[in-house]
Amino acid sequence: MHIKELKKVALEVRKGIIESVHAAKCGHPGGSLSAADIFTYLYFEEMNIDPKNPKKADRDRFVLSKGHTAPGLYATLAQRGFFPVEDLKTLRKVGSYLQGHPDMKHIPGIDMSSGSLGQGVSAAVGMALSAKMSNENYRVYSLLGDGEIQEGQVWEAAMFAGSRKLDNLVLIVDNNGLQIDGNIADVCSPYPIDEKFKAFGFNVINVSAHDFAELRGAFAQARRTKNKPSVIIAESIKGKGVSFMENNAGWHGKAPNDEEFKIAMEDLKKAGEALCQK
Repeated sequence: MHIKELKKVALEVRKGIIESVHAAKCGHPGGSLSAADIFTYLYFEEMNIDPKNPKKADRDRFVLSKGHTAPGLYATLAQRGFFPVEDLKTLRKVGSYLQGHPDMKHIPGIDMSSGSLGQGVSAAVGMALSAKMSNENYRVYSLLGDGEIQEGQVWEAAMFAGSRKLDNLVLIVDNNGLQIDGNIADVCSPYPIDEKFKAFGFNVINVSAHDFAELRGAFAQARRTKNKPSVIIAESIKGKGVSFMENNAGWHGKAPNDEEFKIAMEDLKKAGEALCQK
């Protein structure tokens, strides 16, 4: 897919995030927006998946380790055709299959239920090991938050992945610099993130999360890398695309009111118009 087309899809994903969280009157827009381009690239360019056959045996697997950013994943799955876009407005409603965290039992395209921070990456490592043991060719991807990697379980999983040389595993760290309590460096600094993963035997790639050309190069490099798992450290902007949410930790986990919703959607509409003029 051409980069301009990926940008258009990512804009629709961002609209879906805002619409769903506004309708739910709760949720996590900030980290969903920062990861929207990553989600878009994974599902529209990188992964071997089929919305018409979500459980096909040779599909690539994705685990959303930072499970609270489910609105971003749901909006992407809807755009990719796994379920109707209109269903996004049922987010977190009683009886809806789109709950606050991904549920593999009820949502097409979800390979692992997640929520508790730090645990998803362990599941992804297990999937990658299973593929190796079964001589299967599928690849496994997992998205982590930069606040999430303060969890010790992340590093246990990383140590295991490095020691087993799981080159079919790609971790992506959404490095937006903010968590619910503020700046990650002030809460419990995980820096230097790249050197830590190198110490655990990873091929480390640093990119901008909002540059599709860089993302394309990073995932291509990960595919070429043998005998090492890869981690893509993606520097991002929390709340990317919505003026009043950008770089604002306060939008980690709250929904826009009606007035804020209108401003957010206008921001995204203008971004779409600018993109069409290029």
